Amino acid sequence: MQPYGTNKLGQNITIFESVILGFPARCHLGLNSFTGCTIGDNATLRPGTTIYADVTIGESFSSGHNVIIREQTIIGDHVSVGTGSIIEGYSSIGSRVNLQSLVYIPTQTTIGDDVFIGPNTVLTNDRYPPRKDARMEGPVIQERARIGANVTILPGVIIGEDALVAAGSVVTKDVPASMLAIGSPARHKPLPAGAAR
Repeated sequence: MQPYGTNKLGQNITIFESVILGFPARCHLGLNSFTGCTIGDNATLRPGTTIYADVTIGESFSSGHNVIIREQTIIGDHVSVGTGSIIEGYSSIGSRVNLQSLVYIPTQTTIGDDVFIGPNTVLTNDRYPPRKDARMEGPVIQERARIGANVTILPGVIIGEDALVAAGSVVTKDVPASMLAIGSPARHKPLPAGAAR
């Protein structure tokens, strides 16, 4: 493990080799002392995980291999972040969230409790990149929403509570609660039998 800054770690944490904790954000460069990351009890951090300074993570966290979590991210309890996933920072992730492998979460994203996001899903925060003067606006994924594999969600889109986004969809507008979004661009339909929670 390579620590930077002052990190606060809970009990019963498993940390494998090549994990980096408290990596300095741009604002910390050149400083001798700064606040690192905070991680609760019972975490497992697999090889290649990098957690930046000013990240707060709750209990029973699990990372896959080569995960990056950038600064000013808050993560709840019982969260799993899959191999190769990137959380770009300045975001909030609730408890009991499951991000599968290769998920991309941009800055200014909010994810509620009990959310599932399938592999290779990409959330975006800039509608017309790259723009120097752009106001970044990540998506909002509300409680208990489920996102299938290979989904793209555009900036500022709200995925409602208990909604389901079908694999391969491109979501360009808000998805109402307890609805299915499917296709490219995604259209809204009632949840199929057996898909409701």
